[in-house]
Amino acid sequence: MRALVLTKASEDFELTETQLPVPSVGDGQVLIKVDYAALNPVDSKLAKTGHSAWQYPHIPALDGVGTVVDSYSPHCPLIGKQVLWHSDLSKAGALAEYVAIEAHAVSLLPEGVEPIKAAALPCAGMTAILALCKLQVEAGETILIEAGAGAVGQFAIQLAKAKGLTVLATASKANHKLVSCLGADHVFDYRDKHLVDKIKQALAYQLLDAVLDSVGGEATARDIELLRFNGRIACLTELPVIDAGLLFERSPAIHAISLGGAWLANDLCAQQKLSMMGDHLLELLASKQLHVPEIYSIEFDAEQVTKAMHAQLAGGLVGKQVVKVS
Repeated sequence: MRALVLTKASEDFELTETQLPVPSVGDGQVLIKVDYAALNPVDSKLAKTGHSAWQYPHIPALDGVGTVVDSYSPHCPLIGKQVLWHSDLSKAGALAEYVAIEAHAVSLLPEGVEPIKAAALPCAGMTAILALCKLQVEAGETILIEAGAGAVGQFAIQLAKAKGLTVLATASKANHKLVSCLGADHVFDYRDKHLVDKIKQALAYQLLDAVLDSVGGEATARDIELLRFNGRIACLTELPVIDAGLLFERSPAIHAISLGGAWLANDLCAQQKLSMMGDHLLELLASKQLHVPEIYSIEFDAEQVTKAMHAQLAGGLVGKQVVKVS
């Protein structure tokens, strides 16, 4: 089969095309003919650092949509069906014509859902669901969603509004209209020197119930300052060192968000929840209750995909890059 692979992880990583054997189907797995592979920032970050479990050449891309062509069981009802998945980051990814995935972790595409749009859902959409779930948000509460124009932010804004929250979001000025159209009640320029004051004014000098922090660094401490006592913050990036006095004053519930942990911890229930989150996202997409970010179609070409993956690291990407594999 054709595959795009990394021969090593490095700052200046590049993919090459090669021929590899079609993967064998292990116990509890299905073999999928890949239609689309979606690119996410985590794919590019891992391409820089690698992973201790990787064997080279390694096939990147955690998210995909494809058709099940074989199974550990000849009576598997998934055979012939289109599915999506978010895969184990320690194993081969979706930038290949075929991939073997645990059957309990895939989600079945409903009729009428465009596969290329479905491919944009898993990593960003599941991350948004998991973050809001951990934050235990309820109707009437206020939430600040950092990087509202990013893929996670776009999904989180829509899901939070559906729950009846008042949504505040940060974004560059160029993306304010997009973020407002997704449902954000207040949008702020993340570069604004008076950002904190403007957020407080929008809240009538009350404090936030929750924050979805996909920025990290200094923004994390700033966001905790904006939380009420015992407020909640979900962090998508590595936690910085936070002043002990601030933690004592706000006593926040801090949640680290990781999809990859479902696989790395070998947690079967967590992996099944990925499938359930995929089902929920697909239902919302099918019923037009959820919109995916703008999709940029990428050719199944080593040079083009390498360029696209480096673009993820540069930041500022508003849409989703999706590779048409077959």
